[in-house]
Amino acid sequence: MNILMMTNTYKPIIGGLEKSVESFTGEYRRAGHRVVIVAPEYDGAPEESGVVRVPALQDFNGSDFSVQLPVPGVLSAALKGFAPDIVHAHHPFLIGDTALRLAYARSVPLVFTHHSLYEHNTHYVPGDSAALKRFVVELSTGYANVAHQVIAPSGSVRDLLLERGVETPIEVVPTGIDLEPYASGQRERWRRFWGIPKDGYVIGHVGRLAPEKNLELLSAAAARHLSADPESYLLLVGEGPSRARLEQYFTERGVRERVFFTGLQRGQELVDAYSAMDAFLFVSQSETQGLVLAEALACGVPLIAVDACGVRDAVRDGHNGYLVGRQDEALIADAILRHRRLSAERRSEMRQIAVQDAERYSMPQCAARALGVYERLIEEHAFSRKDDNLWTAARGRIKAEWRILKNLTKATTGAVIKKGAPGAA
Repeated sequence: MNILMMTNTYKPIIGGLEKSVESFTGEYRRAGHRVVIVAPEYDGAPEESGVVRVPALQDFNGSDFSVQLPVPGVLSAALKGFAPDIVHAHHPFLIGDTALRLAYARSVPLVFTHHSLYEHNTHYVPGDSAALKRFVVELSTGYANVAHQVIAPSGSVRDLLLERGVETPIEVVPTGIDLEPYASGQRERWRRFWGIPKDGYVIGHVGRLAPEKNLELLSAAAARHLSADPESYLLLVGEGPSRARLEQYFTERGVRERVFFTGLQRGQELVDAYSAMDAFLFVSQSETQGLVLAEALACGVPLIAVDACGVRDAVRDGHNGYLVGRQDEALIADAILRHRRLSAERRSEMRQIAVQDAERYSMPQCAARALGVYERLIEEHAFSRKDDNLWTAARGRIKAEWRILKNLTKATTGAVIKKGAPGAA
């Protein structure tokens, strides 16, 4: 089948969503399907076969996000000769709107993966407010309801979407990973490189160093533990706007010399980084799955995480790690200490359980489930393509524009009228 993937962010940006698009695309192509990715232009983006870049404003308001520019004809010309059987949107706005227009004009199914809890990212937009958070929740919910199928990366996201009023069928399909590379981590090599003692206890985290990752809480809990245990260390793998502030904080707490900022890591270096950890610390409240949790499990690293949407699906409390009930630095530090005090045998057992639990994130299994969704949708919508002509395309475009306008109006009204939180996570 011909699959059109459309996303507001892609390589060279490194994150869970970008990895998801890349990983699923690779697996689909290996299965013999033709895939085209539509993504914004980025400075330094690699030239890649099957990737169509559209003009965009770069680094919107200090983020990695790009804003698509409405350049007429660019996408139509680039997709000439490619007739998608399915259009898969990975954002509910900007390129997401373009995906809706394409799907409706060509009478093909529109799939939407709800990758993010968008209300946790509004700090990148000037004028951030409670109303803006409500607006993005309403907008993403409305977009889900104009798609033909929604994919949720976790069961807890599916439940949240149902609570928010999504009526479109929802299928749970996690982002998969290639498990094999994660079995080859070189724990001791990585520790030697960073000067971490062989028998030191290492807490680790992988991810963008940015406000939406709740790193103030992570650093407070980690510093609390490091202050009490001089043989413990912290590995922070990633880059982002919060790095300088984090470095200052650990300096003020007197533990900076045992905190290692490694920068971005890829491939074997990333696998080695995970393998060097004794426990993976995760406190973000903005995830729908948390791909790094699956990666940590695949390396046999137990999880210590704060309960949240997307997170609770990965952590089995007392088995592959500990799930902390609320955002409290003392409770998190206590969970770290509990793991730290386990016997070597019990820690080894938890590592084995972690590896076993990672099997559910096998990329071939996840891709097969997604392809099954595509095939069912294509079969269900086959009748609508029998009268495919210029009038049908025009009618589809009109319908798409009406849906976009209606959703925008409803989201705006809902943001102004509704009060309270934009939806519990």
